[in-house]
Amino acid sequence: MALLFCDAFWGTDFSDQSGYEAILQRLQDGRHMCKDVEELLKMRALAEEKYGRDLVAIARKAEGQTEIGTLKASFDKLKAEIEKTGNLHIQLSERIKEEVQKIEAFREHQREQRKKLEEIIEKLQKPKMLLHKKTMESKRLYEQRFKEAEEAEQAVGKKTNVTTSTHRQSEKVMSRARLCRQAANLAEKQYKWNVDQLEKMCQDWESTYRSACEVFQQQESERINILRCVLWEHCNLLSMQCVQDDDCCEEVRKILEQCDIITDNNCFIKMKKTACRPPALIEFRSYSDLNANGGVRRVETKRLSVMLPGMSFSAYPETGSNSAGSYTSAQQTGGGPEKYMVLYDFKAQEDDELSISKGQVVTITEKGEDGWWRAWRDGISGLVPKTYLTKISVQSQSTRLVAAHPDYNPIK
Repeated sequence: MALLFCDAFWGTDFSDQSGYEAILQRLQDGRHMCKDVEELLKMRALAEEKYGRDLVAIARKAEGQTEIGTLKASFDKLKAEIEKTGNLHIQLSERIKEEVQKIEAFREHQREQRKKLEEIIEKLQKPKMLLHKKTMESKRLYEQRFKEAEEAEQAVGKKTNVTTSTHRQSEKVMSRARLCRQAANLAEKQYKWNVDQLEKMCQDWESTYRSACEVFQQQESERINILRCVLWEHCNLLSMQCVQDDDCCEEVRKILEQCDIITDNNCFIKMKKTACRPPALIEFRSYSDLNANGGVRRVETKRLSVMLPGMSFSAYPETGSNSAGSYTSAQQTGGGPEKYMVLYDFKAQEDDELSISKGQVVTITEKGEDGWWRAWRDGISGLVPKTYLTKISVQSQSTRLVAAHPDYNPIK
């Protein structure tokens, strides 16, 4: 059951205004509460605005321009969603400021309404208190006059019982008694009139005060309701912002799901690839083989980085040995493909390469200047590294190591 202000805030006596003062104090406290809520929302709005602007600044300052592929797309999406989140927080700040303006307008409206009621009550309160004071004075005067009249009448009775009193004295006492009675009657009339007037004024004041209490209670109910709604709406705004923030994060997660390591690596390779094979090894050229003009007199090349297991040889030809036969072209030996023995196992890594094993004999049909020769074995053709081969030569079977000069092609 709802209690009413108009049934609970009356004074204990006619001049007591403690009930009215209690209501005014409650309304004043409610006004302060509105200001406190306004201040809280203002600070929250400033915080949201600053946070949003910081997020926008962070998103715009972040670069990430050196990245490529799906990771770049994910990072760009993250920056876009961060900026979007920042803008959403700025919008949230504006909506909170709108709520603050609503409270300010409501508080100002209540203040004007309350001020009018207080003025009306004050206009009735002051005359009522003056009339009450006047009525109490007329009551005291009435009681005093009646007391004097009774005493004068008693004195007349005493004089009439005394035989020694003169006629003149008796007339004087009786005259005084009549005057006192007349004064008492006038005081009684004034007292009654004041009481009637005070009763009428009190009726008007009580009616106005009751109406004011109803308005004050209505204001208090509206204040509680609007503050409750504002705080509820504020929480809803924050909850919606959290949902929107999570939606932004979810968008980033969807892009990250498409981020693929292999795709990014392939993208980098396609964009920046240089060569598909390592460069040819550096061939050793003896200083003694260079003529005076810087040309090559005779070439004896041996791969320094390739040796057969269990064998060692010098990078220079032995003194007195005739190594010229090791570099005889196919044309010099009658033309046609040359036979080479495989020194080391080689596993093909590209489609145009040929896998070979140690000890196999292959036929060389083409010799490339990049160190890769085309070999035939069992009806299959493919590229093999020349450093893995040694020419089968009758003149140099002891060393089993033959290296071909890049300018020398026996298939010419």
